[in-house]
Amino acid sequence: MSSGTVLVTGGAGYVGAHACKALSRAGYTPVVLDNLSTGHQSFVKWGPLVKGDIRDSDAIRQAITSYQAEAVLHFAASAYVGESLVDPKKYYENNVAGSLALLEGMLQAGCRHIVFSSSCAIYGEPTKLPIAETLPKTPVNPYGRSKLMVEHVLSDYALAYGLNSIALRYFNASGADPEGEIGEMRDPETHLIPRAMMAIQGYITDFTVFGNDYPTSDGTPIRDYVHVSDLADAHVAALARLLAGSSGGAFNLGTGAGYSVKQVLDAIAAETGERLEVLAGPRRGGDPAVLVADASLGQAELSFAPRLSDLKTIVRTAWAWHRRAHPRKAVARPLAHQLSNR
Repeated sequence: MSSGTVLVTGGAGYVGAHACKALSRAGYTPVVLDNLSTGHQSFVKWGPLVKGDIRDSDAIRQAITSYQAEAVLHFAASAYVGESLVDPKKYYENNVAGSLALLEGMLQAGCRHIVFSSSCAIYGEPTKLPIAETLPKTPVNPYGRSKLMVEHVLSDYALAYGLNSIALRYFNASGADPEGEIGEMRDPETHLIPRAMMAIQGYITDFTVFGNDYPTSDGTPIRDYVHVSDLADAHVAALARLLAGSSGGAFNLGTGAGYSVKQVLDAIAAETGERLEVLAGPRRGGDPAVLVADASLGQAELSFAPRLSDLKTIVRTAWAWHRRAHPRKAVARPLAHQLSNR
């Protein structure tokens, strides 16, 4: 157990808040720095909140110094792939320039340990499956490029300034805190599982599956879903590795197994007892048929062993959270979903 303090940027958001809970359980005190533009003050439960922006180096320095933080977990970022295509300026300002300002504040405060929330989006269209850390990094959108740029910055800062960092490349973060304290809640909601559940609850009337003609067993895309609490535990493990003096690195966080959109919707139907009427839409540009992680490096180096990332547990915890966070607006009729022409 540790008694240290950790600055958590974006700690009022989905993954960041779960990481704060995991930090607290491990004996750390998480200090959340968040501008609350997309985060939720109600998610800050395990330590103090500093309302501030990562682009403010002085605020970073002051927060680290005031709370004597020994490390930073960096989640704060703009994270909508589609939005990044139409407003790349926002993504480079928030994700890249913001990270540079954060690092400046860290260096001024003498803090040289950081765990960075990266993404499998840095790989772009994979040339091989499963996706290993050694594959080419060819992101196809500004969001993915911004994450890769920050990884390059961290590598350069390690050589020049002695910064010690670990980048964690998530696949599909999903599920909710098993104890129901926090979960997935954003506006607009773009992720498959919460959108489906919000449609069941009457909040979404145009639930669409984008593409049913992929070269997969049922025609819908396959993704590697990893429970958000498992991701949170991985951040604590990465932090402990850095504080113990180990060198940094970059690790995929996934399960090595994939589920299709249809399989996910079938699991939601089994948990909720209701099937959605689904609109069939065209494929979205840049959506590969299959994205599945080779997670063996993280398993070996971080002892990353997901406990909650089976599909049934992901759906069960997400549904429990959504029933609490989004009371049903209208009674949904059990309707068969139409997904595939096959």
